Amino acid sequence: MKDLTIFSQFAKEGKSIKLRTDGKAVIYTRVSTKEQAENNASLETQLKYCKQLATKKDLEVVEYFGGTYESAKSDERKEFQKMLNYVKRRSNIGYIIVYSYDRFSRTGANGAYISDQLKRQGIVTISATQEVDTSTSAGSFQQNLYYMFSQFDNELRRDKSVSGMQEKLRKGHWTGAYPFGYTNSNPGKGKTPNFVITKDGKLLKQAFLWKANDNMSHVEIAKRLQKKGLNISDKKLSDLFRNPFYCGLIVNSLIPGEIIEGKHPALIGRQVFLKIHNLLNAGAETRNYSRDDENLPLKTFLRSTACGTPYTGFIVKKKGLYYYKNRRKGSKENRSAKKLHQEFLELLASYQLKEKKYVAPLQELVYDTFVKMNKEGIKESERLNKEVLSLENKLDRLEERYVFEEINKAQYDKFKAKLSAEIKGKRENLSNHSFDSSNLKKSISLALKYALNLPSLWSSGDLETKRKLQYMVFPDGLGYDFKNKRVQTFRVNSIFAQIAWLSDKLEVNKNGNFQNNIENSRLVIAVGFEPTTACLEGRCSIQLSYATFFAFLKRLQIYTYL
Repeated sequence: MKDLTIFSQFAKEGKSIKLRTDGKAVIYTRVSTKEQAENNASLETQLKYCKQLATKKDLEVVEYFGGTYESAKSDERKEFQKMLNYVKRRSNIGYIIVYSYDRFSRTGANGAYISDQLKRQGIVTISATQEVDTSTSAGSFQQNLYYMFSQFDNELRRDKSVSGMQEKLRKGHWTGAYPFGYTNSNPGKGKTPNFVITKDGKLLKQAFLWKANDNMSHVEIAKRLQKKGLNISDKKLSDLFRNPFYCGLIVNSLIPGEIIEGKHPALIGRQVFLKIHNLLNAGAETRNYSRDDENLPLKTFLRSTACGTPYTGFIVKKKGLYYYKNRRKGSKENRSAKKLHQEFLELLASYQLKEKKYVAPLQELVYDTFVKMNKEGIKESERLNKEVLSLENKLDRLEERYVFEEINKAQYDKFKAKLSAEIKGKRENLSNHSFDSSNLKKSISLALKYALNLPSLWSSGDLETKRKLQYMVFPDGLGYDFKNKRVQTFRVNSIFAQIAWLSDKLEVNKNGNFQNNIENSRLVIAVGFEPTTACLEGRCSIQLSYATFFAFLKRLQIYTYL
């Protein structure tokens, strides 16, 4: 029997996602700050391009959301959640239109997750200025790259702020809230702080002396202070007694492992502080605590998920074995360093590329996406190069005219100074837009090679390398669930989060469709749309610059043995 029609009733239905095709859509617009919202220019521009995209795709816009300022650092935004609830409750809405993907979300992997969940319900998020084909795996990845770059931009802004605080701390100036017992007599943004000891600080000094000289209990000290008008708990006293700020030194989690000579006046002498410290630790086992111990690289990087207390470490000398310990008083959370390192390596392995064959297509996709996102910056770089060359030619002609006595020295000096200043200004501007495609490709390739070898790089690296890698992948450190013997993440570097997501997708896709779909799913700016014009008017979101992206890739170049 050659006619198989009769068997059609037994054919299986496909498992592909069914998109809603009723042609209805909603538009979501937002700006990040109140000032931008009051200016209203950016919102009007976003709405204009979103409406144009709806017209082009013959979509009926049934509702508008946003139209105000909402920071996209979190996806718990009022208007954003209102829009998500609206589209989920209505079965005929198939599209969410945004001006650009960073208007939808700047949370990286979480933004990609929300888009993926909406897609499973038949709802597609589309951008008026960054149109991609999300029906293919490569197209979905390109969309997620936008979310990743947006989150990465947030992280770099945060890193810039952190770098400023680190520099301030290393100069001996405290940042953040005033330590108890001090006040700043020179407040104001950008001003150098001038800490002075308060009335409460003088009472606290007396508490330090009671502890050092009489080994008085914290409860008794708290009672005495209360009689003098200072209400403070014995637990807080315990914390204050352990803070070296009071003996003139600065330690801070922003500068791990460093001890800085502070510019503030010391409340007590260092000998008094050390004497108290020895008393507080009296009776404890003799242990070899060393912050730079090669055998305990996760020390202070790990924090208890139950109480937030950092893990320290010690060695059992008789056995020659190292252990991590929750340093909270009364805690019994001790974990073998060998076992905990293995648990950490298993976590680290989940953020590496599973196969080398994915490096080339990923490198191409990241490069293409970056180039298209920074199209105007690259054009600006070319324009500045031409202007610099033109000015240099003018300077050469000026020197020739002076040599051949066509102009006098005064005229030469005047125009030489003017041209030299213009060239210097153009070159400084050019440094912010410079683009070297070969260096970018090499850097992306290097970053992806690291992603293939994360566990082995950590295992074979020295202490400095281990810690750099730890903070590169997990910027806020890690949590440890002692009860379930499990390492947990607080925040993952957005690029490695995307690699983990992609690796899982590629593991599922065994037919090579990702590789095959690359050429069919290139990132294309929608015809008829001009996001660059909006950018020139100052109305579009900040795009990731070459310098910004290249700076991250340079941060990955901390190994010399690849």
